[in-house]
Amino acid sequence: MKNKFILLIVSAFLVSCGSKLAPVRKDALKPITVTEPLPHDTDDPSIWIHPTDPSKSIIVGTDKDTDGGLYAFDLNGKILVKSEPLKRPNNVDIAYGLIVNGKKIDVAVTTERESNKIRVFSLPDLKPIDNGGIAVFEGELLRDPMGIALYTRPSDHAIFAIVGRKSGPSGSYLWQYQLSDIGNGIVGAKVVRKFGSYSGKKEIEAIAVDNELGVVYYCDEQFGIRKYVADPASNHSDVELAVFGKGDFKADNEGIAIYKKTATTGYILVSNQQANTFMVYPREGANGDLNSYPLLAEIPTSTIECDGADVTNVNLGGAYKNGLFVAMSNGMTFHYYSWDSVQKRIDEQVKK
Repeated sequence: MKNKFILLIVSAFLVSCGSKLAPVRKDALKPITVTEPLPHDTDDPSIWIHPTDPSKSIIVGTDKDTDGGLYAFDLNGKILVKSEPLKRPNNVDIAYGLIVNGKKIDVAVTTERESNKIRVFSLPDLKPIDNGGIAVFEGELLRDPMGIALYTRPSDHAIFAIVGRKSGPSGSYLWQYQLSDIGNGIVGAKVVRKFGSYSGKKEIEAIAVDNELGVVYYCDEQFGIRKYVADPASNHSDVELAVFGKGDFKADNEGIAIYKKTATTGYILVSNQQANTFMVYPREGANGDLNSYPLLAEIPTSTIECDGADVTNVNLGGAYKNGLFVAMSNGMTFHYYSWDSVQKRIDEQVKK
C-alpha cells in the first residue's frame, strides 16, 4: 500500500512537469520497491553491501540541491539516515576498506558541486571524515564537480576517486585522486592523473569503474561511452581503449551500472535517459575482443529520465536472490528492481 501511495505522489509530480518527459512504456519493468521521496531532486544511487548480513544492505542516494544531502535507504525503500547538509551533491560512489586511524572503514564519496569539493563519509552512519571537504580541479576555470567513481586497485588496495565536472578540456576532463588518511582520522586526497577525451557535445557526468577488469567507463553525453584503464600507474593510462554506444541513444547516455555474472563476465547497463530504457552491452566484450561492445538488449523501466543507477549480484534475500538493480527516477525517488526481471528481458532479446 505504501509503494502505491508513493507512486501516486510521483505520478502527480510528473504530470505537473508537463509533456516534455517521455512516457513509461506499457511493457516497462515494474519496480519491487519505490523509495520514500526526497525533499528536492534525486540524482545518483550506490549500493553498500552489509559485511555480515546482506539483507541489511543499504542504498545511498543523493538529494541534489543547495541544501541537499546523502540519504541511506533500507531494502524496503525507507529512509534510515541523512548526512549533514550538502551544497548540491551530485553523484556518489562507495568503496570498502579505506584505512583511517589504522582501521578499515567503508566510505561513500560524493561531489559537492557548489563548493567545488568532494565529500567523504563513513558507512553506514554517513558521518563526515573529510574536515569539511576536499577541493577538486584547483587552479581550473571550469570546476563544478558532478560525476564520481571509486577505484580500488587490487595490487595494494589503494582507493582512488575519478571525478568529472560540468565542462572541461578534452584530454584532461577527468581528474583522478588517491584517497588516504592524512592524520587525526581525516581523509585527504592528491591528484595522480588527468585524462579523458571529450566530444564537446554536452557534458560528462556518469562514471563507473570495474575493479576486477581494471577499467573505467564514462558517458560523453550525446556521443558515446568511453573506456580507459583505471590504474593511474599504468603505461597506458592516457590511451582510450574503446568508444561504444554511438547512435544507440535517443539523446543523453547517462547512468552506468556494471552487473558481474563472474569475475570477468556480465553486463554494462547505460541509461537511455529520454527513452526511459537501459541499453545493455557485454562486460567481457564480444568475439574475443575485450574492447568490442555490441548492443545486446534495450530494457524499458518505470524510471523517468534516469540520471544514475547501480547494480549488485549479491544475494540480498527475498526478491533479490540474484541481485538488485537500482535507478533514479524523476519524482524524487529511486526504484529497486529484481535482477531476475532484468535478466529475463536480456535473455528474451538475445535469443531473438
